[in-house]
This record gives sequence, structure tokens and C-alpha cells, in this order.
Amino acid sequence: MNALAKLHKNAHKFHFYSRQAAGLAVPAAMHRRRLARILGELAILDEEVRRDIETRVAYYNQQAMPFTLGEAATRVSTFTRDKSWAYYLDLLGYLRFFPRHLRFHHRFGDVREVPDVPTFVKSRPLSENNRNSVLLKLNTVRHYYIYPDRTPYTAKRDRVVWRGACHRPHRQAFVERFHDHPLCDVGDVRRSAQGQPWYRPFLSVPEQLEYKFVLSIEGKDVATNLKWIMASNSLCLMTRPRFETWFMEGRLIPGHHYVELAEDYSDLEEKLAHYRAHPEEAQRIIANANAYVAQFQDAWRERLVSLLVMDKYFARSGQPSLLSW
Repeated sequence: MNALAKLHKNAHKFHFYSRQAAGLAVPAAMHRRRLARILGELAILDEEVRRDIETRVAYYNQQAMPFTLGEAATRVSTFTRDKSWAYYLDLLGYLRFFPRHLRFHHRFGDVREVPDVPTFVKSRPLSENNRNSVLLKLNTVRHYYIYPDRTPYTAKRDRVVWRGACHRPHRQAFVERFHDHPLCDVGDVRRSAQGQPWYRPFLSVPEQLEYKFVLSIEGKDVATNLKWIMASNSLCLMTRPRFETWFMEGRLIPGHHYVELAEDYSDLEEKLAHYRAHPEEAQRIIANANAYVAQFQDAWRERLVSLLVMDKYFARSGQPSLLSW
């Protein structure tokens, strides 16, 4: 990683942890006194903004009927860190707004299955019945890292780039097939892949953003790079998502927010040829992607939506809430 990229990423991490530390320095009782005022802001918003926020809350928390918490539910007062500081601090930052006796279920990490009871999670499968997976904006320090891209699309390299660890068979199959393609700069960065023809050295985010086309490939659940690609001046190429997070990957529209590829990537060369020949179409999709990312960069709105998702959860589980759900 070059020095500038490393400095930028370290600054991002420092900002995250210092902001979380500052929040913890404020007594929880003070946060709880502010909750009614914050949630009350929804009522005074103009209709379009309010409708957008309510739509997002309903998307993240699909609980339409009352439910019963399991015996393993955690109380706000006894919530403690388990392994990850990033997940813990993100969730704690919102829990501190609520009474200490309230109970909830949570599951950290890359969640690929729908829990048996409504549970706060970072990710969920895109399926018809995933309502028990209640999405929150977790592990933000990793998943919402955005690098400022000041290079215009037309000035970038006319190839597609991807770097990643090929722990999953679909990633391995991709790099084995395309590692030596003349339009591709793709490869497996794992040490265990060294000596293999598809091994490639690590590339930082700004180094990858030197390319017009950046591939997003899901790993265990969602692809971590999707957000910074869609925030950039490069065109995002990917297969249709199978998992989603707070980023609402399920609402992304092929041909509007990204270029959809076949599951086996058999049309990769065809899609590259098309957008290389039609740069105006590529730039239109990039503009739509940038606009989509922007909705997640308003800190005030993100906090309001998150607290509404949690208040609805407590209400549906038969516990005290501030709003009538």
C-alpha cells in the first residue's frame, strides 16, 4: 500500500475510534434523555424526506407483527464486547439511547442464514423470508471506507481490476479463468497462492481506482469493496447480489447502478467491449451509483434511521418504545 493510501485509511480508522470514544464519554443517561427529541424530528420533516426514511426503516426491520424474544436475549445493561471492537462499538453507540432494561438478540460477523428469532445483524441473505434478520449499520469502519476519487473516468486505464483473497470457490474459479486475459488485471492476493499463475500482489484502493472498471465479488457474504467502487468514478461490475447489508444491495438496479454479469462471468468480455465503446453509458451508471451512495453519508439521517429501526424492534417485541408502531 502506498504511503498516501495508508495514511488515508489510518485516518479513517482514527476518526472512527475517536468518535466512538467521544460518544462513550457522554453519560448514557444523557443519550436517553435525547432520544425522544431525536425520534420526534421525523414528524417535522418534509413529506418526501419522511417517506424515504420510513421506507428505509421498513426495509431494514420487516417485523409487521408482535414477536417473543428468546431466553438468550441480551439486556442493554449487560451488553458486553465479544471479539470485535468494531461491531461492539457501532451497536453500543445506538443502544446507549435506550433504557437499560430492554432486551434484544444480536449476531455479529458475516451472517449468511436467517435467525430463528428477530435479531440485529450486519448482513442477511436476499430471500423472500428474511424478516428475522433486522439490519443495522455495523462494522462501519471496514464496510464504509470511501477513498476520494479525483480521477475522471476518461483518464483511467481501460481494463478491469480485482484483488482479493480467494477463500471461496467462486472467487477461485474466476481468477483461474481470467488472470491472463488481456483486458483483466485480477488475482488472488493470498500468500498460499504465491507461485500460482493467478497470484497477484496487493493493490490499494487508490491503485485500483486507476482503472475504469472495478469488479465486485461477494466473499462469505457481501463484497466489502462495493461501497467505495460505487462512490468512485469507476464503473462497478458484478453478478446479482445474494446478500445485503445496511447498504440495501437488494435495491440496486442492474444497468442503472452497476453492470450485471452472468453468474459464471461468461459475458465479462462482452460487457467490457460494450462499455469501452459507449463511455457515456458508463458515466451515466457511475453518476447513478454516486447518488445512491450519497444517502448513506448524512450522519444525522443515518442516526435517525438506526434509532427508528431499534425502537420498532423493541415495540414489536412487546417492550416500551417511544413511537406507536
